[in-house]
Amino acid sequence: MSTTTARDLAHPSRAEAPPARPRRGLRGSRTLSFWLFIGPFLLGLALFVYVPIGWSLYLSFFEARFTVTPEKFTGFDNYTYMLTDPDFVGSLGTFTVFAAFIVPTTWALSLGLALMVNRLRFMRGFFRSVFFLPTACSYVAAALIWKMSIFSGVRFGLMNTVLGWFGVENIAWLADPNPPWYWLVIVSARLWLQSGFYMILFLAALQNIPGELYEAAAIDGAKPGWQTFRHITLPQLRATSTAVVLLLLIAAYQAFDEFFNLLSKTTWGRPPLVELYYTALGENQDYGAGSAGAVILTVLICAVTLLQGKFLGFGKGEESK
Repeated sequence: MSTTTARDLAHPSRAEAPPARPRRGLRGSRTLSFWLFIGPFLLGLALFVYVPIGWSLYLSFFEARFTVTPEKFTGFDNYTYMLTDPDFVGSLGTFTVFAAFIVPTTWALSLGLALMVNRLRFMRGFFRSVFFLPTACSYVAAALIWKMSIFSGVRFGLMNTVLGWFGVENIAWLADPNPPWYWLVIVSARLWLQSGFYMILFLAALQNIPGELYEAAAIDGAKPGWQTFRHITLPQLRATSTAVVLLLLIAAYQAFDEFFNLLSKTTWGRPPLVELYYTALGENQDYGAGSAGAVILTVLICAVTLLQGKFLGFGKGEESK
């Protein structure tokens, strides 16, 4: 006997649709698409970054002169040679002086530019672009302009012309290390080149500070200016300041272009990278010692990063909450 009811006849059940077939091909495989996009980048990173780093580490334990092929295993002799080499140790001292000049001055100038641009009520985008534009300039081109035009050391150089208006004699900015006028040339070039980039970092952090903090400070009687900057703005910029100082220290370790082009082949005023360049590609072409020096410099950068992370902290500012 049929058990079909009138309701079943009025509303017949729909046939279940067959399960959708999974997409096949490139569009249907997310994993394959991921590796197709990321694969060339990883291949280039491994081929041009990690393989040279590993080979440099391996080469640092061998004697390799005028060739990148290991010849004789020397153990830690290359490291001992570099750590006792007065030129390499002196280059670390040069870096210390350079970092002592460039890190605080760039930090202060970048923060000052960011505060100024952040307070503008018109043409903010224009001034932000103007201050950021030198970041796109080549370090080599800027160094040559500083050397041949601004600080050329002749009577018609820009700085000597300006100083001549006040009765100051011509100064050989890059010729004589006593007094070391070349520091003014190098530091001013680096300030012009990189301050705009760090200004953008500070400007982004300033725009993330809640306005309610300044309103509450005004209600509590805080005066706009130094009090507000010291007790509100600066603490809110702690995480950004830590990152900026870290980037500035790493950039100081990696300084090469301005020193190499401004000081040419002088034996004084060489930072670590320039000294390593002359060690590996100079007259002796000691690739083993140069690789050992590069490893030492890498360890120093890592140590500075870890120490700064311990004492200054990463991401502990109010702005990161």
